[in-house]
This record gives sequence, structure tokens and C-alpha cells, in this order.
Amino acid sequence: MTFLLFILLLFEILSFLTLKDHFSRGSRSAYYGIMAVHSALSLAVWFYALTVIFFKGHADDPEYINKQLIFSGLLSAILTPRILLCFLHFTGKLLRTKKGGHSRLLTESGLIFSGLIFLVVVHGSYTGRYNFRTEEVTVRLKNLNPSLDGLVIAQLSDLHLSSFFRHPGRLDDVMKRIEKYQPDLIINTGDFVTVGSREFTGFDTILSKYRGRYGNYAILGNHDMGTYFPSGETEEKRMTPVLMDSLISASGYRVLNDENDIIDIHGVKVAVMGITTSGRHPRIIHGDIGKAISGTGSAGLKILLCHDPNQWDSEVAGRTDIQLSLAGHTHGMQIGIITRKYRWSPAAYYYPRWNGLYSEGNQYLYVNRGLGVLGIPFRIGMPPEITIITLRTG
Repeated sequence: MTFLLFILLLFEILSFLTLKDHFSRGSRSAYYGIMAVHSALSLAVWFYALTVIFFKGHADDPEYINKQLIFSGLLSAILTPRILLCFLHFTGKLLRTKKGGHSRLLTESGLIFSGLIFLVVVHGSYTGRYNFRTEEVTVRLKNLNPSLDGLVIAQLSDLHLSSFFRHPGRLDDVMKRIEKYQPDLIINTGDFVTVGSREFTGFDTILSKYRGRYGNYAILGNHDMGTYFPSGETEEKRMTPVLMDSLISASGYRVLNDENDIIDIHGVKVAVMGITTSGRHPRIIHGDIGKAISGTGSAGLKILLCHDPNQWDSEVAGRTDIQLSLAGHTHGMQIGIITRKYRWSPAAYYYPRWNGLYSEGNQYLYVNRGLGVLGIPFRIGMPPEITIITLRTG
């Protein structure tokens, strides 16, 4: 944090000098207006920097996590453009050392690009992160019992409930949208929270109102395990998975901790299996898939909940007879491009199966890109996702 504050202060000074150098000889009203905007943005950055540094509450206080999100958003929207602007401006000064002055073209280019970055981040923070998209997916399974043809599964993942701090109604709207599909199963593939159980406060009343015809199922993601508590809060970290299990269960979900539940749907045994996930990238720790699938041999349909999509390649595809696996975790890194014909995200460099439907033989994996935000408060070209999967006979 000390280094970050030093960088903030450095570019506070350099950006002030850049604007003074570029605008001081022009219109006085424009100059003072620009400096006033610069000062206002600086005050916002420093206010949240000091608020985060001197916060005295718990690490999983949703207000604290929300302020961290705002601060990271301000760094993206203000500090990043300032670094770019200063780099171009002082490069221009260096190139004109003999003639004096600076390159107006480079400085004005820096101002334009800085403005664009600012607008993109602001749009992603206020609009993109709540631009919920429903992905309707049909999965055709060979040998699917005809009685299960048309089974509807609603999947959510990575709620990171502190993302909805002060905006619980938005989550309720999502659940109402799911309810319209009359799902047979509602599935959540983990990361209900970012740090700990306090983020869950109040959201149990929303989640508990909505039920799948044959039940709701969930697993614990790595964030639900207390992984991101500060090292000094060992007891909080130890108790987090226990508390999360209790809170999610009280919200109407059957939490599957390396276990399964076999339910009867139209006379067909359907096994819903779930695996816990802990650790942090790149040392993600998967639960025991052997325990999760134990006793499911007679099931006519097997559905696996695994938070990390990389586990499908390492332990599921070609190694089990699980027809459908559901995962999340990647968020699509909250930035990328999604069109009908083309999808790209930097997440692909870490998770080859980062969003959408994948298959090997008669085994399918669907990766949900998450509903909430993590680390940064915006989604740019990577809308939060509600997945509605309909099973059909192949």
C-alpha cells in the first residue's frame, strides 16, 4: 500500500504539471475548469484511499469490500489515464528538448485516450456490471431418458454478494427473471461471497423465496472457504466454510460438500453431485470427486457442480460417466468481447474453458461467467450471466 500511495502522489504532481503546461497559456476559464475537475477527481481518490487504509471493521464487512471496489475503480478510471497522459506528455517534452516546449499532438492524444478510458470504466461500473444477460442453452444428451426431455436447469455462479451492497433489489430482479422459466432445478456453483459470511447478511431472505421444482443445489467456491481473510484472522478463516454452509442451507439450498443427492424426476433417478473448491490461483485445491460420485452408479442422469472449470479436464472428461458438469469461477475476467460469432477474454489464458458450452463425446461442461464482480467494480464487454439450460434427447 505504501508503494501505491507513492505512485498516487507522484502522478498527482506530474498530471498537475502536465495540465498546467498544456492549458495555462490558453483560456483562463477553461484552465481553471480543468484544474477544478482534476482536483475533484484527486479528492475522490484520496478519500477512498484513506478510507480503505484506516477502516477498522472486519475484512468481510460488505461496506469495506464495497469501498475497496470503489477505490479500485477510481484507480482504473483516474490513475491509469494519468499515467498514460504523463507518459505521452513528458515523452513529447523529451523529443522537443532542443526546441523547448512539448508535443501538443502527444499530449492531446493522451487527453483523448485518458478520457476514453475514464468513460469506459465508468460505463462498466454503473451499467456493465448490472447488464444481466440470460443465456438460453440447449444440451442434447445421447441416451437421455425421454422422461427427462425438456428438463430446465437454472444456473447462477459467483454472486459475490457484496457486489449487491446497497442494491439488493437487483439480485431479487435476477431471481424473478429465473422464476419466469419455472426451472426444475436451481443450481449455484459457488463463491456466494468474496471474503466471509458477513457479506451474506440480508440476502438469505431474497434467495430463499425462489425454488426449483425439484430443489436448489449449491457448492462452496474458494472464496466461500475463508481463503481471502487476512493471515491474522485465523479463527474467522476456519469458521467461514461452516458458517457459509449454514447460511446457504438456510436460504433453501442443499449444499453438496464432496457428496451427492439422488432425486426422482418423472421416475428417473437423477444424481446431483457437488465438489468443494479451496485455495487460490494458481494453487486451487479441488475436493474429492470419488466421494462426490460414490453411490451414483444407477442414476439415469448425472449432474456435477464443480466451481473450477479446469477440474473438468483433469478429473471428469473421459474419466467418469458424468453427462453434464456446471462450473463458474472465471468471471470471464470481467472484460472481453462477446458476440454471436466471436468470444474472447484474457481468462482464456488461464482457463481454456472460460465461458459457454464445451463437450467431449457425450460429456458436456457449461461455464457460467458469474453474476457479481470481484476486485474491480466493472464489467466491460463481459455481462453478468444467468444461464438457463434445457436438456433434450440427442
